[in-house]
Amino acid sequence: MKILIVEDEPRVASFIKEGLEEKEYETVVAYDGITGEVAALKDEVGLVILDLIIPGKSGMDVCRSVKAVRPDLPVLMLTALSTTVDKVRGFDAGADDYLVKPFDFPELLARIKSLLKRSRTATHQTESLRVADLELDLMRKVAIRGGKVIELTAKEFALLEYFMRNSGRVLSRVDISEKVWDITYDTGTNIVEVYVNILRKKIDRDFEPKLIHTRIGLGYIFTDA
Repeated sequence: MKILIVEDEPRVASFIKEGLEEKEYETVVAYDGITGEVAALKDEVGLVILDLIIPGKSGMDVCRSVKAVRPDLPVLMLTALSTTVDKVRGFDAGADDYLVKPFDFPELLARIKSLLKRSRTATHQTESLRVADLELDLMRKVAIRGGKVIELTAKEFALLEYFMRNSGRVLSRVDISEKVWDITYDTGTNIVEVYVNILRKKIDRDFEPKLIHTRIGLGYIFTDA
């Protein structure tokens, strides 16, 4: 298993490569989007660290293309684009995590370990989750409600899975940030609220009963009660 680094800045790529190899990870580097996409589609690549602003083909487009073929391949976007809108676009493109430059290497390493652990766990899951008439198919990565298949991005799926695995329990924004995004909750960003609203539109707006409920000052609860 290799970690693919798609980064057009040689110094940054070298820094990441050397740091990972010191931790005994095998790495390969691509300096443009086209080469990176080809490399990511090879079976021996087990995780991709992907810059967004790269020559040849943008990181967003690379991520979409790779996820269409290898939906279970973990992709960590590493970029200077730091707004909530940028992050939402990254997750919508299929990214599993998003880290803003400049970054501390220990944080990058922690994100990588978390993604690899999550990926290994996912490969052993054959189950589905159900709350009321909503079913989450963990193999096909889709939600089904009222007989309708609801397509989800990687991050929407992760958020819904977390809600359903904790049905009936009030989940704070801190809980959600740590478990779904693997980050410490930042009061300056509304990314949790953005994704909860997106999820509501997909699984609640056209159906009854409503499943995602806000608990003012506390967070959210997923229940049909």
